[in-house]
Amino acid sequence: MQGVGIDAAVEQYLLRLDAERGLSHNTIDAYRCDLRQFTTMCHRLGVEQLDGVDRRTVRRFLAQLTTLKYSRRSVARKASAVRAFLEDAARRGAINANPAAGVPQPKRPGTLPKSIPAPTLQRFLDDLEGSGPADLRDRALLEVLYGTGLRVSELAAMTTADVDGATFIRVRGKGDKERAVPIGRQASQAAARYVDEGRPALAGPDSGDALWLGVRGGRLDPRGIRRVVRDRLGTFPHALRHSYATHLLERGADLRSVQDLLGHSELATTQIYTAVTREHLRNTYERSHPRA
Repeated sequence: MQGVGIDAAVEQYLLRLDAERGLSHNTIDAYRCDLRQFTTMCHRLGVEQLDGVDRRTVRRFLAQLTTLKYSRRSVARKASAVRAFLEDAARRGAINANPAAGVPQPKRPGTLPKSIPAPTLQRFLDDLEGSGPADLRDRALLEVLYGTGLRVSELAAMTTADVDGATFIRVRGKGDKERAVPIGRQASQAAARYVDEGRPALAGPDSGDALWLGVRGGRLDPRGIRRVVRDRLGTFPHALRHSYATHLLERGADLRSVQDLLGHSELATTQIYTAVTREHLRNTYERSHPRA
């Protein structure tokens, strides 16, 4: 496979990501954007073939990102995309070795997930008012989002069968992996009331079995869900997912269980929450211990 054009190599790689790993369209598009930025710089350096990429090329790309004032998080993400692309090429024999392997990778900033304190979030949910169809939908949507920790794309894909008396929801998440997530009493009751009293008033010819419906009867997409969360709680859906994980850990859930509930493929992704719970434990200690 020597002599493969770098643009063609990127497109072949993206096709394999889609076919073999089942990544979402948004994730594939993010990879495409990052890798096109890399190949654009390669062309400027006169590197047209995949086997022409060397360590200097990768270093120049990272230096360019820094010069352009990209955030540490963005630089780390783009570097990771390039590293994975070149590692795949080396593994398949398209190049002799991964030229990014010896290049120091920028560290992601260790920012903690932003969660909403449990009493505050519970008060917000309890104070939601209204009995109209959209009000019942919004109350159920927020209860289910916080009660299950689903990603916004997973929530948008829910059907009426998912909440038909079930104590667990079957979720198909990233990489087309399926997991079972328990749904609590509050979320289940709110969803049941919405299905019985609110959804019929919103349903139309295009509703199908979609659980969350817009005012015109179509499935509520991720953008619509973000709008509901913003208008009702003044935050983003991911803040409820962070809160879900943090509150579980604060109350004694083990990290491996939370990893399974969130659908993280790597435990390291979940471990960022341990810093949040350590902070909580420290605050509890300082409030409670007489010699703190």
